Amino acid sequence: MRAELYDEPAAGASVRTAEHTSQQPSASATASANTGFEELALPLLDQLYGGALKMTRNPQDAEDLVQETYLKGFQNFAKFTPGTNLKAWLYRIMTNTYINSYRKKQRQPQQTSADELTDGQLYTSSEHDSAGLVSAEVEALAAMPDATIAAALNDLSEDYRRVVYYSDVVGLAYKEIAEVLDIPLGTVMSRLNRGRKKLREALKEVAADHGIAAAQAAVQESADKAANSKEGER
Repeated sequence: MRAELYDEPAAGASVRTAEHTSQQPSASATASANTGFEELALPLLDQLYGGALKMTRNPQDAEDLVQETYLKGFQNFAKFTPGTNLKAWLYRIMTNTYINSYRKKQRQPQQTSADELTDGQLYTSSEHDSAGLVSAEVEALAAMPDATIAAALNDLSEDYRRVVYYSDVVGLAYKEIAEVLDIPLGTVMSRLNRGRKKLREALKEVAADHGIAAAQAAVQESADKAANSKEGER
């Protein structure tokens, strides 16, 4: 992962009027801010890249997403409150960037056949933890078209959407989500439970609209006939 994430201001800037120049930050203040961002943000580079890789599932896309995140963070560093959680601040920038536009730009979006989405994946939820267990929503989201996924996520309130997204799409553990969003662990679990329920309801409707349930029923009927045929041969 390269460290050159943003460009330094051009050295040969055009001459400004004295009045305009007086309204701009001094060169020393700008340099100090740049140095401050580098000192605080660069140690988080690997963690942000790991999160971006989970989001994009593509190394080049992950690198591009991190670069865009750091560029936005660098440009808006004056808005960051010193002493607060910079990692959470950068994660929010990265998540907003990804949710709002990045899925549309993916080089290799995941393709999954609609009839691979089972009723169990839609209507039930297994536990998610840092050991790698994933909820049913992960599989459901992966099987839906990008526009549908975005719509289903965006229909959730922001509090629910962020927790569901970090858990079921990015794959963060509960404690990591609590740190990123700066909320108690219990709040993470409560919002995740409610958000998943709302998302499942939305995906039920989408599944019906796309005939997924019918496709699954047809597959099951075919399997049952095959099993009965074998029984008759015995």
